[in-house]
Amino acid sequence: MNGFVGVNTVETAEQLEALINTVLGSDRVYFLRWPHKVSGLCHSLPEGFPSPEGQVFDGDRELRWKVQGLGYSVLMLSTTELAKGFDSVGAAWEACDRPAHIYPSTETRFPQGIADRGINIEQRYFLDKKTAVVHFVALVAKQKKGNDNT
Repeated sequence: MNGFVGVNTVETAEQLEALINTVLGSDRVYFLRWPHKVSGLCHSLPEGFPSPEGQVFDGDRELRWKVQGLGYSVLMLSTTELAKGFDSVGAAWEACDRPAHIYPSTETRFPQGIADRGINIEQRYFLDKKTAVVHFVALVAKQKKGNDNT
């Protein structure tokens, strides 16, 4: 499938939140990062938004942000059309989905308390079509199939 990689800059937290609401669907997943903690995967906007870094994703797109100067630098990884206000990065991208697994909450490599909260994710690789080099790996929210009681 074809991919799109784009960048944008917003000046305020309110503009960042408005951009998220404009670009992503309602079934979105947040993951916020601070120097001393992470939010874990959340369906609703976590307390303390905006964080210095974070990402939000749904089944089609992932937005990542990072504080840059007095505003936020925003990266979009998508398999759908170019979003208004984003400048394209690179010429041609290919995207392919791969399975992903969330480590159990007992895993010692991650902060205590990170749980999947019933969120099913996959990874989406963004490859440069000319070189086949993977430049970005995005998270994708997937619907759980069947009667999954986990």
